[in-house]
Amino acid sequence: MSENRPLLMRTNRLLGASLVEHNLVKIEHLEAANERLLEAVAANDRRKTSVLAIITGELKAAREEDILQHLLETESIGLIDLRNYEISDDLRKSVELADCWATWTIPFDHEENFYFVATAHYLSPAVRTHWEKKLDGHILWYGATVDGIADILEKIEAERVQLAGLAQAAG
Repeated sequence: MSENRPLLMRTNRLLGASLVEHNLVKIEHLEAANERLLEAVAANDRRKTSVLAIITGELKAAREEDILQHLLETESIGLIDLRNYEISDDLRKSVELADCWATWTIPFDHEENFYFVATAHYLSPAVRTHWEKKLDGHILWYGATVDGIADILEKIEAERVQLAGLAQAAG
């Protein structure tokens, strides 16, 4: 996590500012979430390295459903539950999981010149800028829950560990 700490902190800072700007959370809840974020980063507790996860889960200062509804209404992006979707093999193998954890985002499909990207942090301009620079093509954005993103990232990590173990045993 330390290699992507600046990205993680920037994306969370801008997400928090956007949540306050859109009147989705109060500034005092954001301040409390920022303190907890620093503790989660220091403890390397990846599932809590999101101000959104802290605000909606731990502090219960907002509902994630309301934030996703806001995305549907104001940003005109779709929603996806990646737990019910099979991510393309090339992206499963090639995506940099450290970037995904830092931005709470994952590209889940690729068709010609289009990438389909799910994120729990869409309201953070730093997230969108990072992936627009990283991916060579057009991006179709989808909102996802924090748990949905974390679950799929952990699943891919487990697959990679298993494949590495198989390769080591065969080699």
